[in-house]
This record gives sequence, C-alpha cells and structure tokens, in this order.
Amino acid sequence: MTGFIIRRLLQAILVVIGVMFVMFILVHLVPGGEARAVLGPRANEFEIRIFDREHYLDLPIWDQFFRYMWSLARLQLGQATTYNQSVASLIALRLPRTLILVGIATLFALIVAIPLGVFQVVRRNKPEDYVITGLAFIGYSAPAFLIGILLILFLAVDIHLFSVEGPQGGGVLIALQQPRALVLPVLTLAALTVASFSRFMRSSMMETMTEDFIRTARAKGAAPRRVLYVHALRNALIPIITLLGLSLPAIVSGAVITESVFNYPGMGLLAVDAAFRVDVPTLLGVTFVITLATVAGNFLADILYAVVDPRVRYGRG
Repeated sequence: MTGFIIRRLLQAILVVIGVMFVMFILVHLVPGGEARAVLGPRANEFEIRIFDREHYLDLPIWDQFFRYMWSLARLQLGQATTYNQSVASLIALRLPRTLILVGIATLFALIVAIPLGVFQVVRRNKPEDYVITGLAFIGYSAPAFLIGILLILFLAVDIHLFSVEGPQGGGVLIALQQPRALVLPVLTLAALTVASFSRFMRSSMMETMTEDFIRTARAKGAAPRRVLYVHALRNALIPIITLLGLSLPAIVSGAVITESVFNYPGMGLLAVDAAFRVDVPTLLGVTFVITLATVAGNFLADILYAVVDPRVRYGRG
C-alpha cells in the first residue's frame, strides 16, 4: 500500500504540472498578449514593454513557466490584474461557496440516485424501469445551462417559488441563510450526476445479484429484502466510491456553468470572469486549485476503495 501511495503521489504531481503547462501555454497565446489585454488597445509599445518587463513576460516561455511553478510551490499565486487583491485571497473567498454548492449537490444526487438504482433492479424490465431509464438519458445528455434556464423559467419566473439567481453576499453562512436561492443551483448541478449515478448503481446492483455469495444467501433461506439490502446493496455501493472520484471533474465543470447561469459568486464564476477579462494570474490560480482538487479526489477514491473492499490490494500481489 505504501508503494502504491508513493506512485500515485508522483503521478498526481506530474498531472498537475502537465495541466498547468498546457494552461500556461494557452493563456499566453492570447491575441496581442497579456499586456495588451490588461492595458487596453490604446497602450503604446513603450507601456507594453514596461509591463512585460515588470511581469517577466519578456523572458522565454520555459523560464516564465519555471518561475510560475516555483511560486506555486511556495503557495504564491500572484496578484489579480483586474481585482485589487491577491489571487489567493480571491480563491479563499470564493472556494468555500463552491464547496457548499458541489457538496450539497453531490450529496443530494447520491440520496436520489442510489434508491433509484435499487428500485430499477427490483422493477427491472418493467414500465417503471423504462421510464426512469429514459429520464436518466435525458438528464445525462442535457447541458447544464439548459437545465438551469428551464428551472429558472418554470420555478422562478412562472411560479415565483425560488429565486432567479443564487445566494449573494460574502461568506458561506450568508449562502446557507438563503436556502430558496440555493435550491435551483443545487438542482441544476445534481441533475447532471443523478442520471449517471443511478445508471451506474443499477448496473452495479445487477452485477452483484449474479454473484455466488448472493446465491449462497438465497440457498440458506435469507429473506429477499435481506439479500437485496444487506448483501447486495452493501457490495454494490463499493464502486460508487471510485465513481465519485472519477466524476469530480464533470461535477466541477458543471459548477462552472451553473454558477454562471445563476450568478453564483463561486470559483466557477470567478474563472469565467477572469477568462473574459483576460486576467491570467486569476485564471491560472483557479485552474491550479481545481486541478489539485480533482487529483486529490481521484487519489482519495483509490485509497478508500482499498479500505472498504478487503479483496482489493494494491501492490505486486
């Protein structure tokens, strides 16, 4: 297990470096350069050269990347060019709000998807199974912005049941104190994961029901409910842990779109604003934090998978 953890840590470091390198190259391919984007179209060549010299943009690209990665290693994310504060302080303000949104949406998706998957196994090949499967395919294929706009039109504009935009204000407590404004963003983000989680849960339960230990439990006279909810469900939930880690990038990307639709001041909206304003330090800082969270989620899923399932052993054996 120790060797596996070390290998995964090294792989995670390489993934983070690779992602940041690609992102670093992309943001420096902005037409006119970062200086032109920050100073505006009326900036003259002298002002642009001064800006490039102050921000080391006159150095070779590999030298710039090395300097930036060294600053990241010291947890220095730089100064936002369009905000009057550091990138670290911006992320510290926005990250908890995104964690609240993603956490509540993921928990809600699990609470809904797991019973749905079990219900489909109980009623497999019945009309209920076909209806839920069709709805799952629709939810899985529908983009986040479309789901969010439809929810706004029906539940906020027509019925006036919820707020048109997400919770506004400074801290996390303010967001939690506005539950009506938090409902639609949570539903939009959860709709993207309920469909995939329920389909995965159905497949996992169907596969588990064919295992030998299920037939043994039935042969010993165990009640059908005990076989389903004690023996089968407990083992079918194990792959969900891996699915959570693998689904984290999709959930985070869905949060970017959801926060933009509902004007929810989290990491996603910060990334979109930074992209529109060509705020390179902020965009790189947000990318770094999201990449780090994604890699950490996958790493944690691998570790938990080995902990909850004694049959899994990482190593040479």
